[in-house]
Amino acid sequence: MRIFVTGATGYIGSAVTRELLTAGHDILALARTEPAAEALTLPGVEVHRGSLEDRDSLRAGAMKADGVVHAAFASITGGSDRAASARAEYRAVEAIGGALKGTGKPLVVASGTLALPPGRLGTELDAADPGSIAAAVGLEPSRMLRVRIPNELAVLGLGAHGVRSSVVRLAPTVHGEGDRKGFAATLIATARARGVSAYVGDGGNHWPAVHRLDAARLFRLAVESAPAGSRLHAVGEEGVPFREIAEAIGRHLGLPATSIPAAAAGDHFGYLATLVTIDNLASSDLTQQSLHWQPTHPTLTEDIAAGRYEL
Repeated sequence: MRIFVTGATGYIGSAVTRELLTAGHDILALARTEPAAEALTLPGVEVHRGSLEDRDSLRAGAMKADGVVHAAFASITGGSDRAASARAEYRAVEAIGGALKGTGKPLVVASGTLALPPGRLGTELDAADPGSIAAAVGLEPSRMLRVRIPNELAVLGLGAHGVRSSVVRLAPTVHGEGDRKGFAATLIATARARGVSAYVGDGGNHWPAVHRLDAARLFRLAVESAPAGSRLHAVGEEGVPFREIAEAIGRHLGLPATSIPAAAAGDHFGYLATLVTIDNLASSDLTQQSLHWQPTHPTLTEDIAAGRYEL
C-alpha cells in the first residue's frame, strides 16, 4: 500500500515509517519544514508538503494514499499549549476522516492509555473516559485529554462511514533508543540533576510500558488488517511498579533510590509530579489475540540498564 504518514520524522512516527517500508509499503510523508523534508529522503518515501493546520494538504494527502497513519501528536510531553495542539489535532483528524469516508481505506490514529477509566486494569473493551486516570488526579494536560477523548471517539465512529478506522492507545512510557524527551528520559535527567532517583510513597503505583519498535509494528499491523472501529493497546508491560523504575534508574546512574512524600513531588519532578503517582494498569491481551502482535523487544528496566538514555 501507499500510506500517508503524519509525524513521520518524530520519535514514534519515524519508527512506524521504517516498519512500513521494511514490510514493502510506500510512504507519503507529511513535512512542514525543509529540515523535515530533508530527513525524509529515503527510498520509498515521497514528501508531501503541509501541516496539521493546513487541512487542505491533509485531505490531499489522504486522497492520494491507500491508507493513513496519524502519529503526529503521539506524546503529551511537548509544546507550551497542549490543549491548543490537541484541538488542532482534532481538526486534522476531521479533515483526514472526511477525505476517507466511503473509501474503505484504513485510518490509524495514535491515542493513549491515560484516557482509560481509573481504578482497575484497562482493556480494549473500555471506551475512552472523560473521568480518566489523568483527569482524575488533576494531571496538568487533562484539558488536552478532554479534547483527545472526543477525538478518539470520532475516529472510531468513522467505522460506520466507510473508513477502516482504529486507534492505537500507546502506553505513557514508549521507550527505546532515541528517546530524549519522553517520560523515561525526563525521569533519568531529573535523577541526574537531583542526585537521587525518587518515587512517591511506597512507589507501588504502576506505569504500563512498550518498546518503540513493538509499538511501530502494531501500527503497521493495524493499517494492514485491523477491523473498523478497533481499539488497540500498544502495551508490552501491563504495569511496572514505579519504585522498580526508580531503582533501575538509581542502579544505572549510581544514585540512591529514595521515597519522597507527595508534598515534595512538585519540587522534585516538576510537571511530572502528578503523573508519577498514577496507577495506569492496562492490558493488551485482546490486541495480541486479534492481530497476532507479540512484544519482543527489551522491557523498560532492561532499556534503562542498557544505557539507552545516555546523551
